[in-house]
Amino acid sequence: QVQLVESGGGLVQPGGSLRLSCAASGTIFSFDTTGWYRQVPGKQRELVAAITSGGNTNYADSVKGRFTISRDNPKNTVSLQMNSLKPEDTAVYYCNADIIQQIVGVKIKTNHWGQGTQVTVPS
Repeated sequence: QVQLVESGGGLVQPGGSLRLSCAASGTIFSFDTTGWYRQVPGKQRELVAAITSGGNTNYADSVKGRFTISRDNPKNTVSLQMNSLKPEDTAVYYCNADIIQQIVGVKIKTNHWGQGTQVTVPS
């Protein structure tokens, strides 16, 4: 069974940086579109950044210029570099990916979520 495993969350002071990483456990063929979302208690999960298999990116307005999403296709990993962090960036961050598996010669795409990693930026 394929799972997404996130790492890199933690506590950082305002203005600091963190790098989140996401990798798939299990045998997969490739990642398709992947993204990072975040959620705070009582609010809906929101898209932070996304990247297609071709490298096209999309960012929430609140993180443009501060966050950078990237991917390593041969390693099937996706990362989120977060700079100039603010208290309002505090949230649980989730990796999401469309994963392609090849099963008996057939490519199947399924969507997966990671377990989430806490990012805390105190005010």
